[in-house]
Amino acid sequence: MIILKNTGPFNLNKQEISAGQDWWDFKEMKKEKIRRLLHNKRKPITDRPDLRPAAVLVPLFQKNQKTHILLTKRTDQVEHHKGQISFPGGAYHFEDPDYLTTALRETEEEIGVERDSVEILGELDQMITLSHFLISPYVGIIPYPYPFKLSAFEVERLIELPLKYLLEEAEFKEALFTYEGQSNINLHIDFQGEIIWGATARILKYFMDILLKSS
Repeated sequence: MIILKNTGPFNLNKQEISAGQDWWDFKEMKKEKIRRLLHNKRKPITDRPDLRPAAVLVPLFQKNQKTHILLTKRTDQVEHHKGQISFPGGAYHFEDPDYLTTALRETEEEIGVERDSVEILGELDQMITLSHFLISPYVGIIPYPYPFKLSAFEVERLIELPLKYLLEEAEFKEALFTYEGQSNINLHIDFQGEIIWGATARILKYFMDILLKSS
């Protein structure tokens, strides 16, 4: 992964920040509003046989009365996306009855959160990765604190990303990244010395847009 150039910021403006401030708690009314917004999204159907289906969980949790998103830093041992920041999730298995099952199964395998502990709020539009995966992202609430059990093969560590940071400090930018010999323009943000880019950054930005535009 090499950043060759920067093409400009995508940070949220002050009006958007102000409009979105009251989203970041799990009072029942706000939670149900998020659920309705995600339910009303029309998920595009992508019919491309060259893409491998996958699913991820966008895990929301409360820490110190503030909402966070849980991310993972992948190890250098995994086949795809070595060392990158991602959501817990992975490739669809034929025995999975649906993509939600894939997201919950992979989350349990990677970080030890039992699938019955996740409260699903809804689904985001599918995303395509440079590695030719078609990702179905699901937004859900997980309990916290939680006795996470990280897969030594897949997960190096967990990253707790505050939504306040996304709203007030993060700048979504475009840059040219090189992945497995191919260069493509991709969205990214910086957080605590790490670069969150590609499909993960696009999912974060898309989720923020849904919430803020509805305010």
